[in-house]
Amino acid sequence: MLEIEDISAGYGATTILRKVSLTVGKGKVVALVGSNGAGKTTLLRALSGIIRPSEGVIRFGGQDIQHARPQDIVRLGIAHCPEERKVWPQMTVEENLELGAFVLSSKSEIKETLHQIYDEFPVLRERRKEYAGKLSGGQQQMVAVGRALMSKPKMVLFDEPSLGLSPMLMKQIATIIQKIQKQGIAVLLVEQNVRMALRLADFAYVLGSGRIVASSPAATLRNDPALLKAYLGN
Repeated sequence: MLEIEDISAGYGATTILRKVSLTVGKGKVVALVGSNGAGKTTLLRALSGIIRPSEGVIRFGGQDIQHARPQDIVRLGIAHCPEERKVWPQMTVEENLELGAFVLSSKSEIKETLHQIYDEFPVLRERRKEYAGKLSGGQQQMVAVGRALMSKPKMVLFDEPSLGLSPMLMKQIATIIQKIQKQGIAVLLVEQNVRMALRLADFAYVLGSGRIVASSPAATLRNDPALLKAYLGN
């Protein structure tokens, strides 16, 4: 579904990613792990069109998208759930969710999808008319996940979805990712909680200093503490 070939990207004159290649198959969860500053968030931003790669090719469903606008990438089926939630604090929960549905064609489809999100996160239904900025961090993360799912994507890019959450909420986010996969939706998961990421993923890539330094089935990496330590440290 997603093919990345030798992309390099960064900010201004600073190159963060150097010749990165990876693939994500339909309905697969792929983990991208690495230390802080390795370039994981930069890669997701390049995939969603927020920044432009300086070289390389990105294909989604066989179509080149490295020069596509962010809104067109969403229309093709890629949703981005960003780091630190990025909700609009002075808009209600429901307004935040509806922003994710701009690619849907009818009000009835938006309403149906909204009810699906509320069924998944009942607390959001209860607080749908409240400002998103008044929610707890965990509830704001639910809004961010729900907003990404409102576009009915074929693939979701998750950037640190468990960041700052309680163990109970982390477990809920993990369950959501598993449900997404069962629906045939692919996931590229960036996650500092390496154990959680490798437990959810089918395959894993390790990013170090802007380069892919290792790739293997997630279970292989998860079950080899020495390998994990070699690539990721303590």
